Amino acid sequence: MAQVKGKILAGKVLVKPQEAETKTVSGIIIPDSAKEKPLCGEVVLVGAAKKDEVVEVKAGDKVLYGKYSGTEIEIEGEKYLLINHSDVLYII
Repeated sequence: MAQVKGKILAGKVLVKPQEAETKTVSGIIIPDSAKEKPLCGEVVLVGAAKKDEVVEVKAGDKVLYGKYSGTEIEIEGEKYLLINHSDVLYII
């Protein structure tokens, strides 16, 4: 993965979402309109902790996050998700 330039604000995490599945296990191709938003991704950048908060994630961690969490942004042609530290549900 290419190095992302920039700085993340306190309390935020920049995640590269995992690609959505294009086929089912049985081989059926899933159309774009039926694909579900991925709920897993790799942490790219982590902002500093806010007051009275502990940051448990670090760059390179794979995480699960809420379905409607964060804001989709595009940096240098790549799509990322900017979420709050508290939106991270599980570290894989």
